[in-house]
Amino acid sequence: MEKLSMSHEDYLEAIVMLGGTDKVSVRSVDIARQLDVSKASVSKAINALKEKGLVVQPYYSDITLTEEGYQYAHSVLDRHHMLKKFLVSAIGIDEETAEHEACLMEHAISEDSFAKWRKFIKGLNLK
Repeated sequence: MEKLSMSHEDYLEAIVMLGGTDKVSVRSVDIARQLDVSKASVSKAINALKEKGLVVQPYYSDITLTEEGYQYAHSVLDRHHMLKKFLVSAIGIDEETAEHEACLMEHAISEDSFAKWRKFIKGLNLK
């Protein structure tokens, strides 16, 4: 699958963070609150993600990830957690800064580079 925009990755990540899966749906109002965006912005993003086959939303209903959407969202969230853990534990960056910077980095790093970084991070045995 082609790489999504940072914004669309954030929407998928928010759905997973809210407990959404390919079987459990979430409400658009909760996504709006999570990302601090308008309901109209959520609607626009969800329509784009539906076109890509990553979410399902019956007419004016809750949002469920497709299997592919769940896998993509979970990989973004995994990158975020590993990068934040590295920034805090290995480098000593404070939690708030690490959270913000991990969010930026998770979107910029390629899958190949992240796979190599993941191997490196796991070798550090961070707590």
